[in-house]
Amino acid sequence: MILRDVVHADIPALIAIMAPVIRDTTASFSDEERDEAGWKAMIAARHAAGRAFLVAEADGVVLGYGTYDQFRSNNGYRLTMEHSIYLSPEAQGRGLGRKLMVALEDHARAAGVHSMFGGIDADNASSIAFHEAVGYAQVARLPQVGFKFDRWLDLVLMQKIL
Repeated sequence: MILRDVVHADIPALIAIMAPVIRDTTASFSDEERDEAGWKAMIAARHAAGRAFLVAEADGVVLGYGTYDQFRSNNGYRLTMEHSIYLSPEAQGRGLGRKLMVALEDHARAAGVHSMFGGIDADNASSIAFHEAVGYAQVARLPQVGFKFDRWLDLVLMQKIL
């Protein structure tokens, strides 16, 4: 398994990874799937800002991705980031998420980032456990801030000082 920078040729794999997440789960609160143009715009924005956008690949197959961007938009948050890591179902439980997280954190540290957040559905026990295992602490629970599948969702914020 290798980690490498995302390229536009990876977009079909990114769509395939995220479509069932958006369609079937609350791992993302969004109910709108990003199309090819949306992925291209996101990749360009991350690269322009100097942020990491990595894919995990094995035998030529993209199994997941990780990226980060500024936590909130005003410049007072310029040293605080929020990450996203998503894996295909067959890649879960193989240590790829941990490798992506380490690479994202290393990249962020080298860029002078002070703090990294993960925003997680409060019912996603496996993601919360993963974040705890890699050194994140729960710092907030925001009740009923997301709405998907006709129900309100709580958001847990987990933070790590880098």
